Amino acid sequence: MISDGKIALISDIIEQKLRKEKELEFYTKELEELQRKMYFLQKDVDLTNSIINLIQAEQIIDIEKYMLDKNMDKLMVAGKK
Repeated sequence: MISDGKIALISDIIEQKLRKEKELEFYTKELEELQRKMYFLQKDVDLTNSIINLIQAEQIIDIEKYMLDKNMDKLMVAGKK
């Protein structure tokens, strides 16, 4: 009887170990997915911060104003001829 109890106990321990390994594998995959999502979120935050910094530093060129100014110079030169 004692040996039967030990065998059952060892099989229970092996069963627990297998369950824990499967659980560990599951959480490892979940962690990888979360890390991937965090990577892209961080890139998005970095891009947003860059845009905010550019706007605050007024480094964004107003394309419409730039083109009008550039063409006005050409028009003025052409009008003087």
